[in-house]
Amino acid sequence: MEPLLVLALLIVLIAVGLPIFLSLGLAGLAGLYMARGSMAFFFAPSSLFGQLNAFELIALPLFILMGNLLGATPVGNNLFQAAVRWLHWLRGSLAISSVGASAVFGAVSGVSLAGVAAVGSIAVPQMLERGYSRSLAAGAVVSAGALAMLIPPSVPFIIYGAVASVSVADLFIGGIVPGVVLALALSLYIFIRVSLKPEEAPSVEQRFSWRERFASLAHIWHAALLVLVVLGSIYSGLATPSEAAGIGAFGAFVIAALIFRCLTLASFGRILASTARVSGAILLIIGCAKIFGDYLNMVRVPQLLTESLTASGLPDWAILLAVMLLLILLGMIVDAVSLIVVTTPVLLPLIQAMGYDPLWFGIVMVLNLEIAVITPPVGLNLYALRGVCPELSVEEIIKSALPFVAVQFLVLMLFVFFPSISLWLPSLMH
Repeated sequence: MEPLLVLALLIVLIAVGLPIFLSLGLAGLAGLYMARGSMAFFFAPSSLFGQLNAFELIALPLFILMGNLLGATPVGNNLFQAAVRWLHWLRGSLAISSVGASAVFGAVSGVSLAGVAAVGSIAVPQMLERGYSRSLAAGAVVSAGALAMLIPPSVPFIIYGAVASVSVADLFIGGIVPGVVLALALSLYIFIRVSLKPEEAPSVEQRFSWRERFASLAHIWHAALLVLVVLGSIYSGLATPSEAAGIGAFGAFVIAALIFRCLTLASFGRILASTARVSGAILLIIGCAKIFGDYLNMVRVPQLLTESLTASGLPDWAILLAVMLLLILLGMIVDAVSLIVVTTPVLLPLIQAMGYDPLWFGIVMVLNLEIAVITPPVGLNLYALRGVCPELSVEEIIKSALPFVAVQFLVLMLFVFFPSISLWLPSLMH
């Protein structure tokens, strides 16, 4: 009965508008007090400090700083322009280019909102100007922006790794194949859609010579080199993810300040302040969610859930499908960070009891979150696109995203029912 009261308290606190970190912390503290009395005031700070005292989490603010620095440069625009020049022969090339640019930008930022803002502010106006349907233009950008969550370096993978005690380097490697598959699936959907409905994309596209194509690479080589250095240092074992994040942040500073010369003292101060605010908010949520998670573990909620579901006689595929649908529904109302930190301690014992790899679960959880960030009411990518493209209404963006959500769900199911696909690349690295 007590866990239900604590859960009800959490829902009420969120509903009345209390910040998510306070809601989680207070609900967890109330639960610990009911379970252990005044000792709760000792357990709660220990939980918070224990969760945040993790070397892996140093990578979090550094990768966010790297993304913010590159977001202040024309890298997003340059990636989109390069993709347009190389993919102009495809029907719907601008929409497909926005997917490609978002995927590459995700590899240099790790933050989906930055990808939507950087690519969307350039791609959507160009698509509308050239006669693309508003639905295709908005849907392609808002869904592709979510690729940053899956393609390394990924902030959600860092958080999951810290909570589940899974190697962040392995998670980064494991995210590559699903990221590429999802980008290809979105591009294929766009191509089929414009082939069946030619009115959604003009048939005559601008032509580019080979010289123009190669010339476009001159504006993105530094970002590509930065990705290779950061990820290469992790995969080769020369640096931990935290050390590589430091290299990435320094490299992004060099690109912004020396190559593009778009960094002033004032803008650098704003970037540092924004990084501190976002990192602080995420770390507060992680710490307070650990208090809530430790209460659930104390009253054996994960164990009871595991025992009841494994004893129910349901096939593994049915339990997995129910878990995925639960994560999608929760993702629609709870932000990604809170969802990872709260649900991982509860669901991971169940997943492991069924014989699945925690690394695989981290990958499919982030695939779930990609759907969450483009579904209302808490789909942050929807509002990020509205912010940079005021000519589109929120209702219009939501409606345009729905077909792309279906594509993402199909890709999710592929990796849910065939775990070996996502584990193939990490297995080669060991």
